[in-house]
Amino acid sequence: MTNHGTSTPADPTGSAPYRPSAAKRAQLWLADHFVWLSAIAVLLYLFLPVAYTFAFSFNDHGKTNIVWQGFTWEHWQDPCGVPGACESLVTSLQVGAISTVVATVLGTLMALAMVRYRFRGKAASNVLIFVPMATPEIVMGAALLTIFVQGFTNIGVSLGFGTIVFAHIMFCLSFVVVTVKARIQSLDPRIEEAAQDLYAGPMETFWKVTFPLILPGILGAAMLAFSLSFDDFIITNFVSGNESTFPKFVYVASRRGIPAEANVIGFSMFVLAVLLVVGAQVVGSVRSSKSRD
Repeated sequence: MTNHGTSTPADPTGSAPYRPSAAKRAQLWLADHFVWLSAIAVLLYLFLPVAYTFAFSFNDHGKTNIVWQGFTWEHWQDPCGVPGACESLVTSLQVGAISTVVATVLGTLMALAMVRYRFRGKAASNVLIFVPMATPEIVMGAALLTIFVQGFTNIGVSLGFGTIVFAHIMFCLSFVVVTVKARIQSLDPRIEEAAQDLYAGPMETFWKVTFPLILPGILGAAMLAFSLSFDDFIITNFVSGNESTFPKFVYVASRRGIPAEANVIGFSMFVLAVLLVVGAQVVGSVRSSKSRD
């Protein structure tokens, strides 16, 4: 009589089926999820200072904002309550906006020239463009200070807003060139050749074909330049004179305890940056889905 049951056939060797121990199962699970666990640990490590900034923006502190004293909404209701906080923020935004626009325009033109044209010194230019990126900021700041003191003061220009903008344009320029250059090199030249075959002139080809294709790279380079400019302290501290940017204000205030209002402004800028990045990703995803349709 045939047995139609679901019983497991006996092992011909007579041994029981292998079952890993609890330690072995834990080891296998850890190996399968190691990448995810490492990513979570790195993100927690990176965002720990942000969480501290957010938490201590509500601290009802006295003279110093180092030890938790209690919860209050007062600092969020008046972020400019500390003298110099909003003034330094406005200065940083102005410096960042001017240096970003100038560095983005010059860097885009340099990237186009270095990719599309041949000229003497092109190989040396490709190497030298990385020098500001590789130079330590303290060395660059000291060198710029020497240049400004010996050169600008002779023509009646003192350290201040102008020298900060000049220095920020210089170190942001390399990052813009490298970013836009990578975008241009990834383009298919046959697209521009097709536009020229359809009787488009050089300028029309650039504005209607090339520029829209490299625009994401230009915008990414501009965002990178602005973040570098807004965040910089070391070079700014050398060339700013009596002018105060927001990072410099935070550094000076840290000697007696960073005020909670600075935490409010800093966390607000972080949230704004995250929203801009997420918005750019959403717009890019929508455009790519429309192009596929």
